[in-house]
Amino acid sequence: MKKADIFEFYRRLAEANPDPETELAYGNAYQLLVAVTCSAQSTDVGVNKATKALFEQVKIPAQMVALGLEGLKAHIKTIGLYNNKAKNVIALSEILVRDHNGEVPADRDALEALPGVGRKTANVVMNTAFGAETFAVDTHIFRVGNRTGIAPGKTVVAVEKALEKSTPNPFRIGAHHWLILHGRYICKARTPECWRCPVADLCRFKPKTPAPKIKSAKVQAEAVKGESS
Repeated sequence: MKKADIFEFYRRLAEANPDPETELAYGNAYQLLVAVTCSAQSTDVGVNKATKALFEQVKIPAQMVALGLEGLKAHIKTIGLYNNKAKNVIALSEILVRDHNGEVPADRDALEALPGVGRKTANVVMNTAFGAETFAVDTHIFRVGNRTGIAPGKTVVAVEKALEKSTPNPFRIGAHHWLILHGRYICKARTPECWRCPVADLCRFKPKTPAPKIKSAKVQAEAVKGESS
């Protein structure tokens, strides 16, 4: 995709959603870190349900340590892989208390050194909590990057590097959110909703998915009549 097209791509997404935000619920950088750590292979909706009561009780790492492993499990047992996630959250909380004065470090390397925190999680925290120009590539962004041509790559790291290189100002901080929301709600995995996509003409995906056919009122009435007879 050409530079001018990439700029226009982001401009349209920004016009539709000027202030994009994560859909994970959190109150501070630590709660964000916990939420993102718990979100692997889980939906944001599911994580938010699991952490609602937890975050009312736990706001800092020391409180998580005091809650303990079994206490944490009781809160997040509805999300996938909760046993391992709970172990990682307790372990990273202990490290934050011991080595970082209970604060979440605004440094990717320090974040990635925490149990259960990979590159994607570190990038999300850096971007959302600290306003860093990082590009966290999940399955949605990987798909959008390759399907549209805005940032093609065979691996998530390749797509991340492509986004770092091609994303222009003033869109660098919001890019992660625009792309993930676009992939979640419009550029879907199985059937992208091209008919309502604001950047369809810039996208290299072919053939475009047509709008679903809407049955006429007469056809719908006959179908209902047939079902009731």
